[in-house]
Amino acid sequence: MNHTQSPSGTVLITGASRGIGKAIALRMAREGFSTILCARHLEPLEAVQEEIRSLGASCEAFAADVSDPDQCRRLFSSLKKEPDILINNAGISHIGLLQDMTDEEWNAIINTNLSSVFYCCRQVIPSMVRARNGRILNISSVWGSCGASCEAAYSASKGGVNSLTRALAKELAPSGIQVNALACGAIDTSMNAFLSPEERDALTEEIPAGRLGTPEEAAGMAFQILTAPSYLTGQIITLDGGWQ
Repeated sequence: MNHTQSPSGTVLITGASRGIGKAIALRMAREGFSTILCARHLEPLEAVQEEIRSLGASCEAFAADVSDPDQCRRLFSSLKKEPDILINNAGISHIGLLQDMTDEEWNAIINTNLSSVFYCCRQVIPSMVRARNGRILNISSVWGSCGASCEAAYSASKGGVNSLTRALAKELAPSGIQVNALACGAIDTSMNAFLSPEERDALTEEIPAGRLGTPEEAAGMAFQILTAPSYLTGQIITLDGGWQ
């Protein structure tokens, strides 16, 4: 019985046009995986696709909003090949007091960060069960475990991702499918671009490593999880420079 993941196969990455998703896509392509990229907008996604193809790797790109179940279904029905690996990375943030949030803002956070994970997993599970093989990696956050002031909805959505990861791992382990989450701390992406230089310095002082993480480090950790022994499942693995 094979207990390790050889570097091959097809991986689908949501939110792949920038930040952590883009870095993961490039890393997986360099490691020999065929990549399927998904994001809401096609133009920035095509730039990533071009970069991956310049490496000599196979890459498809699809514009779809995976927070919408109908668009998610259409995405998967358009695929030429069913993915062996699913990376649920699509996510948005919201800063502000909970009492000031609108229904629309709350629903956008929950649908994009949590419901999309359900929609995508629901689409890939049948083929993975038939193959008795597959890997699902959910990109989460340290706030899903400890919560963040003025990011209550975001924290709730990522807490849901963590619980879904643990529960689904138990459900799918008998079928040989691994489900894990990568809980990132402060990563230097456009999601943190709203920070002023002073706020960024204050944040950096809180992190024992003395800096923000890079998207490439998150991608490297994702690759290690995806190529880890098959006995690794149901885990929330934190990458945060010792912050939380």
